[in-house]
Amino acid sequence: MAANGLFWWLTAGALVLLELMSGTFYLLMVALGFIAGGIAHLLGAGLEIEFPVAALVALIAVIVLRRSKFGITRKRDASHDPGVNLDIGETLKVDVWHEGRARALYRGAEWDIELAPGETEGARLYRITAFAGNTLVVAATH
Repeated sequence: MAANGLFWWLTAGALVLLELMSGTFYLLMVALGFIAGGIAHLLGAGLEIEFPVAALVALIAVIVLRRSKFGITRKRDASHDPGVNLDIGETLKVDVWHEGRARALYRGAEWDIELAPGETEGARLYRITAFAGNTLVVAATH
């Protein structure tokens, strides 16, 4: 199958389909290597040239992807991310504070509440800004 070049195109197509399911772009870069191997076959190269060309193109594509903004993985702090914790940004009422800490009813349960740095106890309504374990970190609403 590798002798007639079909191997390169079928494998590239399969990798593109797998990439559509994974969404990481890395399989797409390897598929580019297989496409390069297929092009080398169309140009009349033998297997001893096609495989190194495919490997080299795939390696270069993966390195370029890794160094681009799409390949950089950023670790986000989930305790402050409203995309992870849907309660961030919600408001709650705190009646009594004790040295920057309180207990308040939120979503039908009592939670430990802590003031965010620089916040004061003067307000009645607070917005959730983060989670610290099972403690809600809040800031006064304005």
